[in-house]
Amino acid sequence: MAELSNHLMALAVLAYLVAMVCYAGEYAFGKRSRIGRAAVRPARALVGAGAPVADHPQADVLPPADDLPPPGRNLGELVGRTAVGINLLAVALHLGALATRGIAADRMPWGNMYEYILSATFVGSVVWAGIVLRRPAVRHLGLFATLGLVVLLGAAGMVAYTPVGPLVPALHSYWFVIHVSTVILASGIFLVGAVPASMFLIRNGYDEGKRRFPYSLGRNIPAAVMLERLTFRLHAFAFPLFTFGALIAGPLWAEASWGRYWGWDPKEVWAFISWVVYAAYLHARSTPSVKRTVATWIALFGFATMLMNLFGINLFFSGLHSYANPGGM
Repeated sequence: MAELSNHLMALAVLAYLVAMVCYAGEYAFGKRSRIGRAAVRPARALVGAGAPVADHPQADVLPPADDLPPPGRNLGELVGRTAVGINLLAVALHLGALATRGIAADRMPWGNMYEYILSATFVGSVVWAGIVLRRPAVRHLGLFATLGLVVLLGAAGMVAYTPVGPLVPALHSYWFVIHVSTVILASGIFLVGAVPASMFLIRNGYDEGKRRFPYSLGRNIPAAVMLERLTFRLHAFAFPLFTFGALIAGPLWAEASWGRYWGWDPKEVWAFISWVVYAAYLHARSTPSVKRTVATWIALFGFATMLMNLFGINLFFSGLHSYANPGGM
């Protein structure tokens, strides 16, 4: 089962990579891109409003307007739909990898850094799949969502892989499921929330007239208002989960296991830092005098602290949360 889990995980990463390429195809050639808009623009718009197509010097090479593909039925649309299908296949493979690893270990697959990354990215992938099925208008942002998944899963395999093994005695508690599951859920949603946050800043910069990279990417992504609202909703949903998992269930488990609620363990400190930053984002977002761009930068800084807690603390610091090598949770 452990070997099957590894194979399924490799196939899942490959599927995410193929989906990323397909999302990139829609990003470049879909109806919202500059290339796509040129491809489906009606012939009458090409020759000028009110002028008969037959009167244009190039009328012999311009197809009639009725012969042009209707909006949304072009190569980009087909590639985008294919990307979603492959993305859903990757989610199924990802779930299979987690399930078989849990069966091999005879426990929930959350016992070390490798398993934590697999679980958090799975939550993020499921959340993204739900978003893209519910709101196809943001589908081509899958390029950036799947890119993040591929990078994190690749990092998990290269620097955090841990063979299947039993839990250390400190984790044998019902708090293990309560604490870790809620933090994983929150982390996965924060992961997805970082995508529209980044894209909002890019699109907003593009709307303000900035054309240097990365703002030049803004021409092909949805409206800034839509991205900002999606960012807020995802963070508003994840924050209570993170609050409960990290600052309520975690200290209660610490008191039951180590006889104290708080011990300034590096992971505890960085979890609190992340909580403070995300709380600051939600406060800034609800304050009319604070610009939405400023609030969004705070949200991205919060995600950076989450990455520091996941990689930096596990790989370069030691503490009571270092349950495996490399890295516990």
